Amino acid sequence: MRRLGNKRRTVPTTRKHDTGTVHSHSHSHSNVTSAGPGADPADRRPSPRRTARLLAVALTALASAVPAHASEAPAPRTPAPVPTVSASADTLGTGQSPLPGWRSQDSGVTVRLRGLAAVDRRTAWAAGSQGTVLRTTDGGAHWRTVSPPGAANLEFRDIEAFDARRAVVLAIGEGEASRMLRTEDGGATWTEVFRNTDPRAFYDCVAFFDDRRGLAMSDPVDGKYRILSTRDGGRSWRVLPDTGMPPALPGEAGFAASGQCLVTSGPRDVWLATGGGARARVLRSTDRGHTWRATELSLPAGDPARGVFALAFRDSDSDSDSSDRGSSDRDRDRHGARGIAVGGDYRTGQPSPDAAATTRDGGRSWRPADRPPPAYRSGAAWLPAPWAHRVGSRHAALAVGPTGTDLTTDGGRTWRPMDTGSYDTVDCAPDGGCWASGEKGRVARLTR
Repeated sequence: MRRLGNKRRTVPTTRKHDTGTVHSHSHSHSNVTSAGPGADPADRRPSPRRTARLLAVALTALASAVPAHASEAPAPRTPAPVPTVSASADTLGTGQSPLPGWRSQDSGVTVRLRGLAAVDRRTAWAAGSQGTVLRTTDGGAHWRTVSPPGAANLEFRDIEAFDARRAVVLAIGEGEASRMLRTEDGGATWTEVFRNTDPRAFYDCVAFFDDRRGLAMSDPVDGKYRILSTRDGGRSWRVLPDTGMPPALPGEAGFAASGQCLVTSGPRDVWLATGGGARARVLRSTDRGHTWRATELSLPAGDPARGVFALAFRDSDSDSDSSDRGSSDRDRDRHGARGIAVGGDYRTGQPSPDAAATTRDGGRSWRPADRPPPAYRSGAAWLPAPWAHRVGSRHAALAVGPTGTDLTTDGGRTWRPMDTGSYDTVDCAPDGGCWASGEKGRVARLTR
């Protein structure tokens, strides 16, 4: 998951038959004391139409359970990993800027962490299997479990954090397994703010434009993606009408792999990544999810395991001053936000050619990467100004996956290996705090 300042989030899709406000399971919005009977999505036998959205769940390697409790107690300790910095010895450009690398941190858990939100250099949140939520307020020196009580059967895949105290976490799955919970006290207490009551819906991602407005996305219901909307920071949610949503392709769905299938940029723009259909697509909206347009990409498609897994967008002027750029660059940037898309085929050993694409016009058109990452990638993030300056480019970004991390310094046209460790997702705060997380409780911070 991501900090609101990064303006990337996921959107739940709406169904035709759903109108009006979607209320949480508890109308009083009382503090959560039990996660309810929802079964772990990983234990369900997926139907053909659910295969694409359940593939990420099938990948989850559930290890030891994390006791869910409301107090911010230290996470159950596992042997602390030896801090290491993993990076290529290569340098960029003239050889003056060495590649950054990941320094591993002790998360204290062994569950898979697919949700991540970097707030600033000191504060970050992570979420994952078995109802696990972690938080650090000292740059990752200590990660503490702040899991909701009774949530051990929930599969958290996305988390959006406003600051060190406020966050919204999304649990995925069919029917009531899809839920959202909110905290205003750093995870000491949680309130269930949404519980899905439609057995056909399966929510994948949540994203916010600011600390009030946000969206959540479900796989298609009645042939269209379902979108939820909030105007009060996630305290309440309503289904948006689906009249402005184009039909989904047969077999198409979102991938709940990294909390990046729904992302935002600026006050109104939002994008939705899809897979499992005959063509990989990105849907974009410029009116906070009321109307959408679909664009096809060249990423691998035609199989439930293939498609666009993650998106990353930024405002065209977010890389600060443009005085040293040519007029052609400035002209292109005026047309919309810059974006990158990554994905491929998640299955081990399967080739993923053309696993990345880039846009300079807000997603109206996409161009395949000239030199994409060498394999499937599930997460992506633009590097903020402090890191962009260190690597010598305002157009730098990272892509992560099970076989490594790749770096681009030209806005996604070419990628080069940076690390070989396995990570599912990555997120960066504007002040330069960047983290990655993944299987077996892996958490790492970007360092020089």
